[in-house]
Amino acid sequence: MKSPAFHPRSAMRIRTGVLALSLCGLLTACSKPADTPPGSAGTSPAYVAVARGRIDIEGGLLNLSMPRDGILATVAVHEGDQVRQGQLLATLDTRPATLAVDAAQAQQEQAQAQLKLLAIKQAAAKQRAGRLAEAVAAGAGDGQSADDAHEVAAQLDAEQLAGHAALDMASQKLDEARYELKQRSLLAPFDADVVQVSAQPGASVSPASGALFTLLPRKPRIVRAELNESFVGSVKPGMQAEVVTNGSGDHWSAHVLRIGQVYGPTTLENDPQVRANARTVECVLALDPPSLDKGRSDQTGNLRIGQRVMVRFGAAPAPAAPSPKG
Repeated sequence: MKSPAFHPRSAMRIRTGVLALSLCGLLTACSKPADTPPGSAGTSPAYVAVARGRIDIEGGLLNLSMPRDGILATVAVHEGDQVRQGQLLATLDTRPATLAVDAAQAQQEQAQAQLKLLAIKQAAAKQRAGRLAEAVAAGAGDGQSADDAHEVAAQLDAEQLAGHAALDMASQKLDEARYELKQRSLLAPFDADVVQVSAQPGASVSPASGALFTLLPRKPRIVRAELNESFVGSVKPGMQAEVVTNGSGDHWSAHVLRIGQVYGPTTLENDPQVRANARTVECVLALDPPSLDKGRSDQTGNLRIGQRVMVRFGAAPAPAAPSPKG
């Protein structure tokens, strides 16, 4: 069977269509915009360094235990309470310490009374010794009696010195007993929030029993970032940074306080292999106050200790535009 003849006009139409499609492709390629250069408008800003970090405070959380052995008599706070400096947290049974204070007080009073008695005896002995000395000088007295009276007065002087020493000792014992009584009460060392309470009245406790209270000091939040060794030379104290929370996207302005001098393994990396091989330096940042951070989306008090964040250090300087040729 013969195939149909191929007409010359059909070939002309096919060549014309292919040429038209080629022209359309060229026009489309010519009209495509060039790639946007890095750092131009509409793209993310470039940063000098990026590091993982966590929220913390200077000194960290404070764990408190009772400074003396004893039985807990009262627990004055609960978890979530806000305490002021010097506020009572807990007390031990104070009866033994109170008895010791009373005994020391009585000993001090006894020493004071002894000194008063010695003072009376001393005055009388000096008066008698003086009279006998005058009698001896007038030829109307016994010299031996005058010597004995003088010796008694000297002995009373020595006893008075010993009495003053005994009074000082009794006063020191009283101060010690009062100090021990104070050690039966645990006070907040500064303004803080009570994070955890592990104490119950009636429990037997000691300094070795472990922490009874965990306090969060009311201090400004800081950020401890783990700066990779490849970025250490790019970050300087005073450099501005942006702190971004994981998940919520809230951000805060911060600045670098200090950069550590010791390399160590990373603790914030999730990948075990990276965690074992990466070497980082601790970088501490302070969050800027709201007056300096106009773009802050939340208060720093909402940042929780231990919360993980991402820290972006500074912005890379944009390349200078070429000067026009004159």
